[in-house]
Amino acid sequence: MTADTEAASAQRHLDETDAIRLGTEIQRRIGVKTSRREPLARFSTMRVGGQADLFAEVHNLFELRAIVRFARSRELPLFILGRGSNLVISDRGVAGLVVLDRAQQTKIDGSLLTADAGLPMARAATLGRDAGLSGLEFGLAIPGTVGGAVWANAGAHDSDIASCLRWADVIGIDGSESRLGAAELGLAYRDSRLKHAPEGRPEIVTQAAFELEPADPAVVAERLDEIRRWRQAHQPLGLPSAGSFFRNPSPDMSAGQLIDELGLKGRRIGGAVVSEKHANFIVNDRAGIAADVRRLGEEVRAVVLRERGIELEFEVVFAGDPAGWEPAE
Repeated sequence: MTADTEAASAQRHLDETDAIRLGTEIQRRIGVKTSRREPLARFSTMRVGGQADLFAEVHNLFELRAIVRFARSRELPLFILGRGSNLVISDRGVAGLVVLDRAQQTKIDGSLLTADAGLPMARAATLGRDAGLSGLEFGLAIPGTVGGAVWANAGAHDSDIASCLRWADVIGIDGSESRLGAAELGLAYRDSRLKHAPEGRPEIVTQAAFELEPADPAVVAERLDEIRRWRQAHQPLGLPSAGSFFRNPSPDMSAGQLIDELGLKGRRIGGAVVSEKHANFIVNDRAGIAADVRRLGEEVRAVVLRERGIELEFEVVFAGDPAGWEPAE
């Protein structure tokens, strides 16, 4: 979503009476507890963000499907959270219902690994190793869940979701669920059609299946160890971040290298700083707020455009009330 689109889509938050009524109905009809004004920063790897008007956590596909149907029937704005990576949540929070997806069931049938959307990608990678299957090792470097990875066609270490996805089950905007292949999902570099659904009415991945290759578990384990060592050596894993902040401008041009060459490592706004370890990471090292992160990202983009004529695109997603991107006076 562009800044212009955000500015035109101010969110209407639920009042307390509506939040209480809807939360009570969700618990009565679906059996899922809800909370009001739930702080979202702790559910985000960047550790920033305001509150959810209404918040629920689901643990299986039955609960996920039921709560999505409920939101659709009430025209209630809906936002699905996985592990909160690749995401910066507005300081003004998220209007409507935020659902934390913890559905994590898996199945392995031959070379096909099927996983619920809430399964962490790192766990999917190790399940592949344990089953003697190769193809998901790159998932160890993806801090999000299966659902988020499909949504973004996440990738790392010269591979991505499109390289191994057979199908994903998706709840569409109209509420129906269908099984879609990679071509139908419009998977492209860090993109899919799922990213372009209307705000508050997302297309939601419920589960996905990956076609893998039989391999010696010891060989897969060594590949995972290589990826783990590389991450520890090159990425600021000990600090809150949203992962890679910008898309690479082209296959042979790295956003991090551009930012580094322009001397922007260490550039700071408030609690947000461009990592000294990897220039394509903005880290939150001093209890920063979302507005700090957003302003620093925009400043880095402006410098790169001015000095190199290249307009970097955000890889992270800015979510929630657009009024939260401006610092408090």
